[in-house]
Amino acid sequence: MSEDDPCRNFVTVTSCPLCHEELIINWQGDDIPYFGEVMYITSKCACGFRFADTMILAQRDPVRYELKVRDIDDLNSRVVRSTSGTIRIPELGIDVEPGSISESYVTNIEGVLDRILNVVITATRWAENDADDQRSSRGLEVHQALRDAMEGNRELTVVIEDPLGNSAIISEKAVSRKLTPEEAAKLKTGMIVFDTSSPDMGVDACDTDNSVTD
Repeated sequence: MSEDDPCRNFVTVTSCPLCHEELIINWQGDDIPYFGEVMYITSKCACGFRFADTMILAQRDPVRYELKVRDIDDLNSRVVRSTSGTIRIPELGIDVEPGSISESYVTNIEGVLDRILNVVITATRWAENDADDQRSSRGLEVHQALRDAMEGNRELTVVIEDPLGNSAIISEKAVSRKLTPEEAAKLKTGMIVFDTSSPDMGVDACDTDNSVTD
């Protein structure tokens, strides 16, 4: 996909699923080294509705990526997390599953850990306010483990599973494999699907929001 390709950057128009007013969808193409062509999709309505996703343009099978994070260099490994991607950190019992308001992002392993850390901090504060000593203690434990990993002082495993194949960990150290149909069927997608051939927007989304569970 070249810079001169008219299909690299364009817009489409549909209806906002909340207020039903006109909604402009921005499509921007990009090439990610060692991975291929992707399309960033974003939209924002005056009513407050927002959506963002990253679509891998090559045909992809359901996939699982795993990276052992052992040192600072591993924290710089690039991550493409689509709205259909589930992130797991087995050592800490953390699962981040897609929900109806999931957004995609392109970051690195450190960025992923930082996003999870922010959720853990918020959940820990809620537990403190509810006087739940057990959950508060667990939250502080996970908080410290994530901090240690981000400073290169603790090893962790980061796993990304995507039934639509639109997520990846881009690193020579990452191990990937196809998911079986049974494994893929157990995963949430959290997708909002734009039907650009229709004046309306089709929605296929999970009922749950993003969550971090242990």
